[in-house]
Amino acid sequence: MDDKEKEKEKHDGTDVEEEEEDEEGNKRTVVLGPQVPLKEQLELDKDDESLRMWKEQLLGQVDTEQLGETAEPEVKVLNLTILSPGRPDLVLPIPFKADEKGYAFALKDGSPYSFRFSFIVSNNIVSGLKYTNTVWKTGVRVENQKMMLGTFSPQLEPYVYEGEEETTPAGIFARGSYSAKLKFADDDGKVYLEMSYYFEIRKDWPATQWCGAGPAC
Repeated sequence: MDDKEKEKEKHDGTDVEEEEEDEEGNKRTVVLGPQVPLKEQLELDKDDESLRMWKEQLLGQVDTEQLGETAEPEVKVLNLTILSPGRPDLVLPIPFKADEKGYAFALKDGSPYSFRFSFIVSNNIVSGLKYTNTVWKTGVRVENQKMMLGTFSPQLEPYVYEGEEETTPAGIFARGSYSAKLKFADDDGKVYLEMSYYFEIRKDWPATQWCGAGPAC
């Protein structure tokens, strides 16, 4: 067995590889080393006080008893809340549950609104978590929102992210049925949520809203 084969055998199934470009634009593979569970990482060098403090500063107070044995992070998106000035918050559990018309929710045309997500991270650090929300009307894409949320360490309490305020389109031609797809993924391309849904833009706010468990004002 030559040196290249030995090196390949050494790295198979253990090390993480990434591609990077040098100054001349040539791609090369960089071996980063094996990905290990966060619980194992925290136990390493636990007697080194300075290293322990650095890890606590980086990760916060992570309860090792709540960490899994897997190296793969997990993200669970709990709910989406729709916020609009002067209106009660509409909390939609995920996955959405449609009303009798098939809509997850309805918005008034020309109204300001924003989305707020709650999610939990477990097992390991998730790097470069982002979401996309793509919207179509009569088969034509009318919006493709992409947002980088950041890097998160595991914790028991949910993280909360609130997007910027936007305004629904106004006018008779803006009203009607919309289809959409919501997706949460990380830098490695791992998808934690991918969900299609329908919503409606109306002339007026509905008298009641469907919140997943039933109608609520």
